[in-house]
This record gives sequence, structure tokens and C-alpha cells, in this order.
Amino acid sequence: MESATLTRKASDSHSTRIALSKTVSVGGEPLLIVGGPCTVESAAQMEQVATHLAQAPVQALRGGVYKPRTSPYSFQGLGEEGLRILDDLRRQFDMPVISEVMAIEQIPSMAAHVDVLQVGSRNMQNFELLKALGAIDRPVLLKRGLAATIEEFVMAAEYILSHGNPNVILCERGIRSFDSYTRNVLDLGAVVALKQLTHLPVIVDPSHATGKRELVPDLAKAAIAAGADGLIIECHPVPEASVSDARQALSLEAMVALVESLRPLAAAIGRKVV
Repeated sequence: MESATLTRKASDSHSTRIALSKTVSVGGEPLLIVGGPCTVESAAQMEQVATHLAQAPVQALRGGVYKPRTSPYSFQGLGEEGLRILDDLRRQFDMPVISEVMAIEQIPSMAAHVDVLQVGSRNMQNFELLKALGAIDRPVLLKRGLAATIEEFVMAAEYILSHGNPNVILCERGIRSFDSYTRNVLDLGAVVALKQLTHLPVIVDPSHATGKRELVPDLAKAAIAAGADGLIIECHPVPEASVSDARQALSLEAMVALVESLRPLAAAIGRKVV
């Protein structure tokens, strides 16, 4: 695996800390907890989410406004209206927001309204998109592809770094296998490997990995124990009514309880929830 900027030597203990805002970062001692619905459905929905999670504490909000859906007839997101909702939230609650970018032409408007641009698993090897994201002054959350090897994942990140943007956050979100009991298979071995191979922060998405909300809390704890720098978790005011990924979304109350349950675990491994 050849890389000029991303991989590190065995003797190198340097880890990159990435600022999402003036007050929130990932890669240091504090864990980054990101929460929110799969999709921005309305301003009222997102304000309810932000009000609840700001007290959890959850440091950043997630919400999709451009949605890559398997079916072209499924809800595709609110687009520009959703971006305005996220922009209002980040100002009102002083919380950074994360949303997925799907195309190069979406980058300017997204960079103006959100703090972190997410590259979804389907676009992990959209190399022209990765190159374009290398030219912006915004952190990029890069999710592992559905069937990507660790080397392919690292090289995708390298596209962004080598084009000038050093602020890349890696996200393990599960890979496909023969087993249909869970939506994907959460590869915590990849979390450990990525922490050894690279200096970039690594977070975990147990929601997409499992597809079942009852499995999310325990796998979230396992991810932190394995060395992840944070979590990104789907939650919704009424999970069953979510327009997408309803089965894997936690209630807001369950999300708050999960964050609280992480405190003793974080302390035991030298991390903290703030």
C-alpha cells in the first residue's frame, strides 16, 4: 500500500485531530457522538431532534438532504430546503452538522450550509468527487464502501488528501456478506487496523451496519472499546414513522440513554464523553 501522506510508520504515534467547528473536534481524548435522522424531513422534526440531543450530550447533528435510494421512487431528500434547515440549526444550537454530498455540483451549496460533507458508501470510489472534495476547506466524512477492502478504503481517503484537503474522517459502516440477519457486518477489525495504518480519526456507524435498532447500543460500545474515535447513530422522534431506514433508528430517549451508558466505558479506556 503506497501512500505519501496517509499511512504511518509503526514508530509514529501521531494522530490527526480534526475540527468540525470552533468547539467540536474528533481525534482527541473526547469521543465524537453524532446523532440525527437518516433524512431531514421538516424544520420541526429537526428542531425537536436538536433540542433533545444537545442535552445528551451529542456534539454534532446528522441529516441527509440528498438521498441515494435503491429505488428511484423512494423519497430523495429536500435538497436546498433541507440545507437551509440544517444551516438554521447549526446557528441556533451552535452544533456542527453533517450531510451527504452525492455530486460535484452540490459541493458549493453544501459547503456554505454544513460543517462536514459526507461521502456515502456508494460513492467511496467516485474518484472525481473525491478529487473535488480535496479542494474544499471543509472536513470530509468518508464511509467505507459496501464491499471495499481496507486498502481500497485507505486509497479513497488518499484521493482527498492528495488533492489538498487533510481533514478526512474515516467511517466503518459495515460490509456485505452472505448473512442476511443483519443489514451488513460491522468490521471492528478494520477499526483497529485503520488506527494502526493511518493517522486519521476513525468513527463507526452501528446503525447502517446492523439495520436493527436493538443491536445498535451494544455494538456502539464495542466500537468504542476497539478504539473508535466516535460514533454516528441514526435517531428519530418517532422511529417507526421515519421516511427512510426506520427499522434501524433509535428513539431520541434511547439515543440519550446510549450516550450516558458510554461514560464509564470511555473513562476505562482513557477517553471521555463531553
